[in-house]
Amino acid sequence: MADLYAVDLALNLGASVPNAVLADLRWHLGVSDGGAEDGPEGDEEVPGDVLDDRFPLLAGRGPAARVGGILVGELASTADGWSLTVRQEVHAEMLPELDSLAERLAWNSVTEGVIGQARFYEDHVPELWVNRSGTLVKISLAATGTASLSPGQPADSDSAAP
Repeated sequence: MADLYAVDLALNLGASVPNAVLADLRWHLGVSDGGAEDGPEGDEEVPGDVLDDRFPLLAGRGPAARVGGILVGELASTADGWSLTVRQEVHAEMLPELDSLAERLAWNSVTEGVIGQARFYEDHVPELWVNRSGTLVKISLAATGTASLSPGQPADSDSAAP
């Protein structure tokens, strides 16, 4: 059995997004040349043996193995910054790294509201990823059509609305 998650992202980044975030994103998309400035954000503080275990999370292309459809990852320059669209299969072991990347993207995103979703490949209902003023909030949807916040997520008056 595979521990894969279907992950979708669709968001815009402002023109002021730091170069380090763009370099990290390009590396994860598999479009950087691998130079020092294009490596994962903060590499200078990470031991080399840890970096050897890392690989780009958003670089899959072609037919998906388990979730159906096509794996994509595109970053395009716009007049106001950048547009990102991603659909990937991510192994459960890589979810903490994906969460860290998604939090950095939400912080730099100009897109408010839903910026993505993730679901275990055998599940039918995803967890929504919502940008609330630069904070990534995960909202778990129930199969009955109701929603609940993931443990540890802040609650407010409209957080239960799908």
